Amino acid sequence: MTGHHGDDEYDYEALPDNTPLTASLLAGAFAGIAEHAVMYPVDSIKTRMQVLQPTPQAMYTGVINAATRISTTEGARTLWRGVNSVILGAGPAHALYFGTYEYTKEMFGGNQAGHHPLAAAGAGACATIASDALMNPFDVIKQRMQVHGSVYKNVMDCATKVWRAEGFRAFYISYPTTLTMTIPFQSIQFATYEYFRKALNPNGQYDPMTHIVSGGIAGGVAAAATTPLDVAKTLLQTRGEATDPRIRNCSGLTDAFKLIYQRQGMAGFAKGLQPRVLSHMPSTAICWSVYEYGKWFLRRQEDQQPILQ
Repeated sequence: MTGHHGDDEYDYEALPDNTPLTASLLAGAFAGIAEHAVMYPVDSIKTRMQVLQPTPQAMYTGVINAATRISTTEGARTLWRGVNSVILGAGPAHALYFGTYEYTKEMFGGNQAGHHPLAAAGAGACATIASDALMNPFDVIKQRMQVHGSVYKNVMDCATKVWRAEGFRAFYISYPTTLTMTIPFQSIQFATYEYFRKALNPNGQYDPMTHIVSGGIAGGVAAAATTPLDVAKTLLQTRGEATDPRIRNCSGLTDAFKLIYQRQGMAGFAKGLQPRVLSHMPSTAICWSVYEYGKWFLRRQEDQQPILQ
């Protein structure tokens, strides 16, 4: 963003030129961990609702029903199973994500004055390809630990057993599907976020409420639009836990879509829509708020005392 600001204002949106990349990475890492950890129980419910072959004990009518039944029959801690995998992966993955986003947005001309939805969307797509490559195995472990009847003791136990039983491929079979989902998700999310942020706050000053509202809207819109792909991703990431040979041998996105349609019709593609939107609205709002605060804070520190490289 260009334009001269007074001494009491900070053009925080673009980090200063002499800021080391680590500053952007740290803001991103903290944002990622905050985003995933806070809404983790709702994500657990979403995973369970999307499983194609649920056990009778794991068939839920909605988010409240699922939360109540899981808490009473399996204990509230069950909703947090696998959270360590997300914390381990989310820090580095989000650091890479935001670092790539800032670098490519600048390269695509997204920091110039005015609306640049294509630059934001393109930067979002590049950021996603990089971060998902790092995050995918952690996501597989997380979902394996979230399903009903999961017997893994911890993240390491799950990783070792999946590796032994299904090999390296198990950790990346969903990567093409993940990208097919997250590239449109992030492109929609970034473009929506940038649009609302500039529309609600045209002068570009730091305003937490703008980031919360814009982030929430962006997260909800992107989550709803990409739910069918998320259902397919869950099927591929948890297929090793199924007893049904058709599910166990599901080989990719097209195969997953065919199977979901055969078993559940069009309704199958909306499985977990409610908890997905419910978790993404606040988590995206948290993520953007923490990230924008981090940028503002670093910019302010730099104005008071230049950051050493």
